[in-house]
Parts: sequence; structure tokens; C-alpha cells
Amino acid sequence: MKKTKSPESYPCRECQAGIVRSQYITYFTWLNEELITVPNFPAWICNLCGKREYDQRAISWLSTLLNPDTGKSPKSKGKPHSYHRSGDGTLPAVE
Repeated sequence: MKKTKSPESYPCRECQAGIVRSQYITYFTWLNEELITVPNFPAWICNLCGKREYDQRAISWLSTLLNPDTGKSPKSKGKPHSYHRSGDGTLPAVE
């Protein structure tokens, strides 16, 4: 299988006039009440309108790192929980 090389730049789909180029930026996101900053994050940015598109592989990697269940072992296979709806719109209860 041949690896396709990403273009160095391409026309902006948002403004139709700018050129989108790969850059490394500081990415900001909120995790609950905490602001997370990630330096040197890959992004594609238009030189005219500033539209940003983030590298999907990097977003997936970041999501995995920020996931609270990352690194935890899977739950043991004991008796499965039964869930039922109460009918009043509340969350399912564990029996």
C-alpha cells in the first residue's frame, strides 16, 4: 500500500480566497472546569480568514489521553448489572 503525502497547501474551502497551510499551534480545550493547553499541535490554518482544521489523528490521540478511563483495566466479568427504566424520565437504576 502506497502512503499518500499530504499537500503542503490548498485553497480555503471557507473563504475561497485564502491558502490553507500546515502549522503547529497551541491548542486550547476545556476539560470540565479546567482549561487544557497543548503546545505544538498540528493544524491547517487559512492565511486569509483564519479558518482552522485540526489533524484528525492528533485529535484522536488527544482524546485518548484526556479520557478518564485511559490506562484503567477493563471491568472484571462478574454478574452483569440489570438496568430498567422507571418510566418517569430518570436515569436507569442498577438492581
